[in-house]
Amino acid sequence: MLRNDPSHPSAVAIHRDNTQLILFLSARVSSVMAYQMLSVAVGWHIYALTGSPFYLGLVGLAQFFPLFLLALIVGHVADRYERRTVGRLCQLFESAGVAVLAAGNLAGWLNAHLILGIVLLIGGARAFEAPTMQAFLPNLVSRDRFPKAVAWATSSSQTAVIVGPALGGFLYAANPSVAYLAIVVLFAGASLVTSRIKGGRVKKESSTADLRSVFAGITFIRANPAILGAISLDLFAVLLGGATALLPVYARDILCVGPWGLGLLRSAPAVGALAMSISLARHPLQSRIGRTMFLAVIVFGMATILFALSTSLIVSLISLVILGAADVTSVVIRQFLVQIRTPDNMRGRVAAVNSVFIGTSNQLGEFESGLTAAWFGVVPAVLIGGIGSIIIALGWMRLFPELLHVDKAQD
Repeated sequence: MLRNDPSHPSAVAIHRDNTQLILFLSARVSSVMAYQMLSVAVGWHIYALTGSPFYLGLVGLAQFFPLFLLALIVGHVADRYERRTVGRLCQLFESAGVAVLAAGNLAGWLNAHLILGIVLLIGGARAFEAPTMQAFLPNLVSRDRFPKAVAWATSSSQTAVIVGPALGGFLYAANPSVAYLAIVVLFAGASLVTSRIKGGRVKKESSTADLRSVFAGITFIRANPAILGAISLDLFAVLLGGATALLPVYARDILCVGPWGLGLLRSAPAVGALAMSISLARHPLQSRIGRTMFLAVIVFGMATILFALSTSLIVSLISLVILGAADVTSVVIRQFLVQIRTPDNMRGRVAAVNSVFIGTSNQLGEFESGLTAAWFGVVPAVLIGGIGSIIIALGWMRLFPELLHVDKAQD
């Protein structure tokens, strides 16, 4: 039996896969948690310095703008240089940037504009790190174990997203410098762990680094309807279904639950996402993944509608848990579908374009929710978003039948 024969080649391969995956997940959790803690710490810090919500918006812009600006260059770098080296250097740069924030806070010379400048630089490093590490994952496990690896990577990220903000807020309340120093340690630890991961070398293209090579990620996505359909479906579904942006209004004016209720509402989607991602890691989808992805988006829309109409905290929490679970199902399918169908020497560029789509949908989704709420009212805005997500899913079934009929990611 394989289980009783550790010298069997298959057992050796599985052990190697597990070791590399554990290192990858450890680095990912450390980096994502550090970034989540940084967002909370910087948000509190810059608002304390300025008292201006406008500056909070500038923080979000500083985090997103580098990825949007550098997307094509980022993908090109991820596909032409050793991904392990790119990832660990980015994490080391992020650690150094936060160290400047810690030093500035201790010395008393930190101001809002300097914080924004450092956040912009860290955002630039993050723009290189995220697609590079995403493209790194398929190199670490065998093809048949990849769906589980994606699900575990998603669940680990969700855990970091849940724990990071709470830990960042707690440490910042104790002492801002302590929070910044903890973030420095986490980013540096991620860099150290990443340096121990084996693999990540990319088979370089024989062509020169020209504009055609830089834009190859966009060209590849346009030429593959299943990939284009998966990425664009997620873009428009999240763009329309951005109910979470209006949670403060629901907590205060509709559910009348106050700040503690807002905390529960914000946590509910992440709880659903974490539970579903763990389930998908233990029981990966084996067939009909195209239909499952469309079904997940439809359930996402239905949960959004339920939340829009709810006046009960319990019903609202249940709907948000379902929303988070449906959303992460779509995300997991999209990630391993895109990565498994993309050649290794193209994964960085495709991942970079994918990251821009995700960032754009999140940022514009919040803007869309606020705009429609201003036009039509809060409840109608969320209701329109939920209905719109369902319509998008049904429309995409007709526009991208190749995605609908995908049975397995490897097909």
